[in-house]
Amino acid sequence: MSTADTEAEAGPQGIKRARWLHRANLERLLSVFSPIILLAIWELAALFGWIDTRFFPAPSEVFVAAWSMLQTGELWSNLWISLVRIGVGFVIGALPGILIGLAMGLFSPVRALIQPLVDCTFPIPKIAILPLFMMIFGIGEESKYAIIAVAVVYLVLINTVAGVRNIEKIYLDVCKNYHASKLMMFTDVALPGALPMILTGLKLGMGIALLVIVAAEFVGAKSGIGYLIWNSWQTFQVERMYVGLLVSAVLGIASAILFNVLERVLIPWKPH
Repeated sequence: MSTADTEAEAGPQGIKRARWLHRANLERLLSVFSPIILLAIWELAALFGWIDTRFFPAPSEVFVAAWSMLQTGELWSNLWISLVRIGVGFVIGALPGILIGLAMGLFSPVRALIQPLVDCTFPIPKIAILPLFMMIFGIGEESKYAIIAVAVVYLVLINTVAGVRNIEKIYLDVCKNYHASKLMMFTDVALPGALPMILTGLKLGMGIALLVIVAAEFVGAKSGIGYLIWNSWQTFQVERMYVGLLVSAVLGIASAILFNVLERVLIPWKPH
């Protein structure tokens, strides 16, 4: 029996689902092949001398360096240190961002009080205040946590406020008419209604956290992926530098996949 006959027997819903699966599989295939094609072009360009391999070593050499660093444990140790810094700083920034954002979205006096502070401090480059945090917290882990938290909190807060403000007013009016408590307003209306925007803010916050930690480890650390990149550049070990960049890219992809899965679990009604 042909595919067309199978789809015809399945009816309109079956045809629609089959087409959707075909498109989804095609998109996944393209997502996998696009970086592979780029790496293949890069490898060929290095092999035929079209690029200067002193600055753009072949991907095969980068992977050899990565394998060597994995065997010695150097890459694992630096990766783990960066992940701990990102995780702690992200939680410290995300939780207050959600709570304050919900309060700002629900209560106009809170929004009037905090919004000007957000507007005037958000444009400040977060990495520019790293020296201040190093003076306050020292050059230990606390300054790394603080700079990541500050970078994350704004994006989560702004998206949370936008999510609450986009909730249809009728839901808030129903809660007020039934004299719902403030806690119920938070947990049963504001949080579920703003959840799509909150997750968007968390995605953006994680991306910024990955950027900030690498920059912070350039100047204020003796370990981590950022330190690996910076130290490799100083000693002109270009392959090792690219290993650090590759790990940063993998972390970005992994975080995007994680949040996409989390979004499907927490917001099943949202079209993906």
